[in-house]
Amino acid sequence: MRTALLQLNVTDDPEQNLPRTLEMVTEAKAQGAEFVLTPEVTNCLSASRTRQREVLQPEAEDITLEGLREAAARHSVWLLIGSLALAEEGPEGRFSNRSFLIGPSGGIVARYDKIHMFDVDVSETETYRESAGYRPGETAVLAHPPFAVIGMTVCYDLRFPHLYRRLAQGGAQILTVPSAFSPVTGAAHWEPLLRTRAIECGAWVLAPAQCGVHRAQRGKERRTYGHSLVVSPWGEVLADGGEAPGITCVDLDMAAVEDARRRIPSLRHDREFEGPR
Repeated sequence: MRTALLQLNVTDDPEQNLPRTLEMVTEAKAQGAEFVLTPEVTNCLSASRTRQREVLQPEAEDITLEGLREAAARHSVWLLIGSLALAEEGPEGRFSNRSFLIGPSGGIVARYDKIHMFDVDVSETETYRESAGYRPGETAVLAHPPFAVIGMTVCYDLRFPHLYRRLAQGGAQILTVPSAFSPVTGAAHWEPLLRTRAIECGAWVLAPAQCGVHRAQRGKERRTYGHSLVVSPWGEVLADGGEAPGITCVDLDMAAVEDARRRIPSLRHDREFEGPR
């Protein structure tokens, strides 16, 4: 199965971002892709809650979701929208960070809301409080397209191995990790964490990423790490998207999942234990 990871450099303007994303889906199809993946917050990357309230829309009205559903149907491809930042109704006024799997007919096959919120102090000058703007999800999701079972996750979820183990033990052969990783944490942790999740689970890990400096009409510009990665079930990095926007294509051999799990069957070796004391 030829798979294409789109590495994007989106702004805080969904209308400006969508045309280039659609062009890249078309380019990926021309390269033979049957499964196309976009990164986290494909529609809008913004550090300003005010700007987000101005431009984010509910799922039913989001132009990026509509445009990518049409693109999946036009090109007859499976499309993972890494995530969209979406407005929600309700007194909290928070947003959703929601991943979608779109089928080749354009229908929504699965949805996943990011569970773990990025609330960290990377340094004295770089802090994030994702939970202040976004409502965390509560449910792990497995999607079942005909070519594989997919465990859907988003970015900071990567640091919580129990989620991935549960997905793998539930049957996931592919783990998706669309992201907008910080350059500091990306340089230190991105590849080691992705390789570890692949090795622990004996699964393909597909991690399309945002990259570069993201222009903003309001608030400060964000920077993201890039380096979209494809990691095999044995933990080998088969492709690295580098630091610039672009398309990374890899042919997935799903038999590699069974082979890795046969050689190291650790998913079947859990034991109950007491403690720590």
